[in-house]
Amino acid sequence: MSAMVLESSVEEFVARFAPYAAEGTLYPQHEGSPLLEFAAAGRVLYLFDRTGPYAVKPGNGRVIVHGVTEAMHTLNLGSEAAGVPTQQLNLLGVSAVEGVGMVEEVFRGLTVVRARLPLVLGSLSGLPTLRAGDWVSFRTTPPLHGFVV
Repeated sequence: MSAMVLESSVEEFVARFAPYAAEGTLYPQHEGSPLLEFAAAGRVLYLFDRTGPYAVKPGNGRVIVHGVTEAMHTLNLGSEAAGVPTQQLNLLGVSAVEGVGMVEEVFRGLTVVRARLPLVLGSLSGLPTLRAGDWVSFRTTPPLHGFVV
């Protein structure tokens, strides 16, 4: 069984997914903590800092939020009576989320889902077949990763 690689380097990941960075507010990091506190779209996320400790300046910023899914399912919208789902993003513990969102872009092994804010989601066991415009429900494993742009 071959291992799934979700990123080859921090720099490559940032360059590739910078257009999908969420805009929000970065808060100062606590001494010795690898977690970024990032407020965006009405949520406060604690992200494992992938771009370097203490390099982030507090204030407005753009962050690529990356998670590994524990589960992802396409939503069957069925009839028009069902209507369009609402984007949802709920916090699970310190650094995981679950939600409902629309697929914006699909890459090999990764997909960008807008669920209140853009998320770059991957899976170590494979994602369902997706297209831009599909609606999905998902749950990530901790920790979420943050790449400051």
